Amino acid sequence: MSVVLNVLSKSLKSLSSGILLLGSFCTAHAANSDMVGAAAPDFTLKSNQGENVRLAEQRGQVVMLNFWASWCAPCRKEMPLLDELHQRYESAGFVLYGVNVEPDVTAGDKLIKDLGVGFPILYDPESIASKAYDIDAMPTTVVIDRDGVVRYVNRGYRSGDEEKYRAQVKELIRE
Repeated sequence: MSVVLNVLSKSLKSLSSGILLLGSFCTAHAANSDMVGAAAPDFTLKSNQGENVRLAEQRGQVVMLNFWASWCAPCRKEMPLLDELHQRYESAGFVLYGVNVEPDVTAGDKLIKDLGVGFPILYDPESIASKAYDIDAMPTTVVIDRDGVVRYVNRGYRSGDEEKYRAQVKELIRE
């Protein structure tokens, strides 16, 4: 009996550690990264709308990249808010791409459908863009100015962050 309890105790500790690690991956870290002020790394990814999207071809627009995964609760919470931002500023030269980081896009596609999100989703199953942007937290939102320079890196999501995003986008649209 004590052997069973010992094994069960170790299993629960292991599970707890895994949950804590996953939780830290979904929470906020430092507000900025070494990328701020540097040229945004270029990439080409397939979109949920069928075409390939190359970041460099978006030059002249303010671009927001939102790296997310379907298993990330803060990602799910912020997506409808990002959709509102997309709808509000799209006509002013703003482009929002959700970058799904999962190797299998099935769960991500289902989430997008369930939430009714209309902004384009890019698939990064081989972590091409995720590695280029050194993504280490979910969600991570990168805002790029019209010249292709990374201006903001926002790691994690907390309720109210959409106001910060709105201010960042408005600032860059006005430049």
